[in-house]
Amino acid sequence: MSQEGEIDRYNRVPAATAKAVLEYVARQVVEQPDAVSVNETGGDGHAVRLQLVVAPDDVGRVIGRRGRTAQALRALTRAAAVKDSEEVVVDIAD
Repeated sequence: MSQEGEIDRYNRVPAATAKAVLEYVARQVVEQPDAVSVNETGGDGHAVRLQLVVAPDDVGRVIGRRGRTAQALRALTRAAAVKDSEEVVVDIAD
């Protein structure tokens, strides 16, 4: 492996695409998009854990009826993570 490939492997943000997609879609769903943030927390070994933080009034919007919006957010984020060859787990902070 070349030195450049070695540097790229260690200097990249884990699941950057998934994080960007999750933040973008969440901002479209909530009423207070400035309060949306995505934090990367410790993973469970093989997956990157992303924590979605929204305003207290918007938690219900992000979860949706019977959790359907939350399921959709998780599915989109997992699909975006494939681009970076990562696995992600999405938590919604309450």
